[in-house]
Amino acid sequence: MTALDNGIDEVRKIEFEAAPTRYARGWHCVGLEKNFRDGKPHTITAFGKKLVVYADSQGGLNVLDAYCRHMGGDLSQGTIKGDEVACPFHDWRWGGDGRCKQIPYSRRVPMRARTQAWPTLLQDGMVFVWNDPEGNPPIEGQEIPAVDGGPGTAGWTDWAWYQTRVDTNCREIIDNMVDMAHFFYVHHAFPTYFKNVFDGHTATQLQKGVSRDDLRPQEKAIGAPRRLGNTSVATYHGPSFMIDDLLYHYADGDVRTVLINCHYPVDEHSFVLQYGISMERPNGPEDPVEAERLAQKMIDTVRLGFEQDVEIWKNKTRIDNPLLCEEDGPVYQLRRWYEQFYVDVADVTPEMTQRFEFELDTSKPNEAWRREVEENLARKASAEGRVPQAQGV
Repeated sequence: MTALDNGIDEVRKIEFEAAPTRYARGWHCVGLEKNFRDGKPHTITAFGKKLVVYADSQGGLNVLDAYCRHMGGDLSQGTIKGDEVACPFHDWRWGGDGRCKQIPYSRRVPMRARTQAWPTLLQDGMVFVWNDPEGNPPIEGQEIPAVDGGPGTAGWTDWAWYQTRVDTNCREIIDNMVDMAHFFYVHHAFPTYFKNVFDGHTATQLQKGVSRDDLRPQEKAIGAPRRLGNTSVATYHGPSFMIDDLLYHYADGDVRTVLINCHYPVDEHSFVLQYGISMERPNGPEDPVEAERLAQKMIDTVRLGFEQDVEIWKNKTRIDNPLLCEEDGPVYQLRRWYEQFYVDVADVTPEMTQRFEFELDTSKPNEAWRREVEENLARKASAEGRVPQAQGV
């Protein structure tokens, strides 16, 4: 029997099915609370629909289907009147519960005058919307936890908040939770410790890493201090909202950071990626302005990391049968965990939610990466007539 008969020389084909048209069940952050409190209705496109977000006089933020059930007017182009959003077409007034509250020119409101309303949650200055294809209320025990630190804590910066649209299915960003090797090739760092824990509706990545001494051009470009490494505990709470408790290591000491990594689907082929960063202000500079400037530079380095990921996602293809090596993470187990948010609650299996732990052996990757970094440093030193410095771990 030949190697070809054994299938060894068979060309590996990339397999993929169409992205699901169903949207994940769970809480989705749609932005910062302050951005919706200007007395105007706001448009967002999420879950394949156009939605309107508006603040009422009681301090609540409401999310409705944007199209008026009367004649299809766009409520996000209307005005807020009291606690209702008024349609610009005929002034039908819609409340946060989805019911039409009044029609100025009519004696009464039709009994069936009701539109779709989404449950909302306000947490740490962010607005969350609960999506459930079955129409059920939020699941008890799956609330978004408060961050440890962040803008509500003295000595921390306000959210530095960024968003961008990525034209691919949102599963791509989830896969990063188990992708240890991309830290070296995409983010110019490498993990010395890497572990995943999936449990119930949460998925966690525990990681310790050091920076590459041969590549830090982006840090230099923005004048940021040299980062030695980091310690990270990053947890997805549901399908789309991650809190990353980060400790960045610098020559002058450690800096605590809270990183929010979240997204909501626009449709099955695109999502809005949002990331927020709050940092404990460095103690070094006595000048508050200088401290804020230094914090902003540190924040900018985090933003650069996200931009590196986005560039990959924009150009890669969907793949349902990734070919993995021994040092890759538990991609298939992660996708099994993620599947729980795309099926009816009655169809969630124990395999999707039972606790699963996996720690990668980083010794072989670190050996290879350390050698590559040292070779790069040696070539650079030779070109500049210097003695190379070894990569520190």
